[in-house]
Amino acid sequence: MKKILLATRPLVPPWDEASKNFAYFLAKSMESHHVSILTTPTWLPDLPANVTQIPCYTKNELDFSEKLRLLSALRGLRNKFDITHYLFTPTRKNTSLINFFSRPTHGKTIQTIATLREDLYGAKQWRQLLFADRIIVYSDHSKHILERVGFDNVTRIYPGIDLSLYQPQPKDAEALAFFNLTPDDFIVMYPGEYVRLGATDMLAEWLIEYYHTHPDSALKFVFACRVKHEDDRLKKVEITERFAAAGILDRIRFTDTYADMPKLYNLADIMAFPVGDMRGKFDVPLVIIEAYACGKPVILSDLPIFQEFSGSDVCVTIPRGSKTALTETITFLQEHPETRTSLGHQARAFVKRSFDLADTVKQYETIYESL
Repeated sequence: MKKILLATRPLVPPWDEASKNFAYFLAKSMESHHVSILTTPTWLPDLPANVTQIPCYTKNELDFSEKLRLLSALRGLRNKFDITHYLFTPTRKNTSLINFFSRPTHGKTIQTIATLREDLYGAKQWRQLLFADRIIVYSDHSKHILERVGFDNVTRIYPGIDLSLYQPQPKDAEALAFFNLTPDDFIVMYPGEYVRLGATDMLAEWLIEYYHTHPDSALKFVFACRVKHEDDRLKKVEITERFAAAGILDRIRFTDTYADMPKLYNLADIMAFPVGDMRGKFDVPLVIIEAYACGKPVILSDLPIFQEFSGSDVCVTIPRGSKTALTETITFLQEHPETRTSLGHQARAFVKRSFDLADTVKQYETIYESL
């Protein structure tokens, strides 16, 4: 049994962020090794005996002071683990600090890279940022890029999700009431971000046009977006004012932070993710995979990065930025529940084949054993 440290942001509730959830579920599901995770003093009661909390953080938010605590903790733990596994996006700053201040003096290292940030980096930068003995990426797209520039230690492992947690369920009455929704509402949900992804302004324009031409529609639209920073807050205020001026604010809901993500997903009749770009985001947006697992029909934009986990049998793909296509697709799916059901069944089957956490854990255990 090897001693493994997962170097991550604080793994504590609320469990409302896919990347944090993945690391937590990975640790809990690992049976053949002893795993240590970085947390706050918050006690996590459901951890198995082979998982140990290291309370190096004081709060959930990873601000400057907490990053210093992380570096200090990693320095103090440099010679205590057989494998140090980094699960955060490398930057020039954090990579330099790790290399010069807290790089392990014992054992092997792994980096799981959720995105290569092709908009910022190229081959030269990747050689500086990706320092571990084994590099794990989320997509074949990233694996092929790194292999083309000379990396020979790259493995693709899709990020797994807990299929017993993310599964189809009836709409929860309390959750409906919490968001002032009813069982008769046809709910379309956008599980994205306010500022990044290039979708918010398009969606705001589309919603104003849609309700103008469909005044009697039963559709309610839910922005399932967290306010992560001041720019997000300002964008939310801006679109709220636009909706109020257009007289449609009563048709719109904002979830902000809602801890029970499966319950939230299962309120939706359709999940819409018509984003304009994925700069800075994971190769595989786990919100899409989680929605698939809940048996939801998903609408995606035609970004090349989505091709690896999309297809006409599991989702509907529309041209990026096309409000007309969005209206037509939602209208069709609203009028054809059998198509929604079929897409949802196929989407969940796809997740079972490729994103089952149990299979992901086995692949990571194989990597751990090989080092």
